[in-house]
This record gives sequence, structure tokens and C-alpha cells, in this order.
Amino acid sequence: MGIKIILEDNPVIAAVKDEEQLKKALDSNVQIIFVLWGDLLNITKVSEEIYSHNKVGILHIDLVEGLSNKEVVLKYLKEQTKFQGIISTKPQMVKYAKSMGLYAVQRVFLYDTISLNNAKKHIMNECDAIEMLPGIMPKVIKTISGHYPSKPIICGGLIESKDEVIQALSSGATCVSTTKEKIWDM
Repeated sequence: MGIKIILEDNPVIAAVKDEEQLKKALDSNVQIIFVLWGDLLNITKVSEEIYSHNKVGILHIDLVEGLSNKEVVLKYLKEQTKFQGIISTKPQMVKYAKSMGLYAVQRVFLYDTISLNNAKKHIMNECDAIEMLPGIMPKVIKTISGHYPSKPIICGGLIESKDEVIQALSSGATCVSTTKEKIWDM
């Protein structure tokens, strides 16, 4: 199943920052887990836990200690872990991941007109989805989703309520990622 369908079917993604949150996400109704922490020694175990619960695990590789921005890192993830995809702010890593058959999420930070215009110019076609932060900007969500109508838009960062989830989805987001556990089982 393609990532676009998976994201469309799961409007809330658990973003986890530690082992405690991972356990809560595994016990929740969410089907997709963004892993925002880890190191070279624990990511295989984390991926296996997620996989054993029949959930999709996507690793933010920029936040993992001990990994570099090299293609070999993605080979390692593909061959030694159960992660189905990666998140990165680095377009080249996203491109490599996609070429290896991993789901590839391009994370972008949008904080002013310049960053918005740069995102429009530089988001690579190789990504499967775009995660924009912060996720509480309806006008910007509409702009990005209008500029990339075939790409799923994931909104993350500062989403703290059901109303903000609804607002993001109504503005064109495909789904939201959040560390707020109360939102996971909405």
C-alpha cells in the first residue's frame, strides 16, 4: 500500500520523543508512528516493537545519534531495521530513501515568506510526502497543498487540540503529526 493512501486513512500520527511515549503510541489507535529520537544502538529494537504491533514506523534520521547524512545510513535502515520510511530536512537523504524503496518524508520549517518561497522552489519531487512545521498555519497549509496537489501534506508542531487538527485538515493537510497523546485517539 502506498504512503498516500496510508496517510489519507490515518489523519493523526503519533510523534514520539522517547521510550515512554512509544509505549503509549503502541497501545493507542494510531497506525503510524514518527520516531523523533534514538541512537545507533536502539533503533533496530524500536523498529521491531513498532512492526510487531502492525504499525508503520517512520524514523526522523536527522534526530538519531550516531547517523550521518550518507546513503549507507539508509542502506543500514533498509537492511537492519523494520522502519518503513524516513523523515529528513535534507533533500538528498529524501531522494536516496525514495530510490531504495523507503517512504520518504521531506520536513520543512516555514516561518516567513522567504522560507515559504524556498520550500516551493526546493521541495524535491522525489519525496512521498511533505511535513510542514509549524502545523497551525491554515493560510500556509492551503498554499503548500495548492502548490503540491499530488503530495500528501503532514502538519506537525504546535498542534495541541482537536480544533487545531480539524483546522489543519480543513485547510488542505492530509494528516497531522503530534506528540500530544490526548490527540492520538481522537
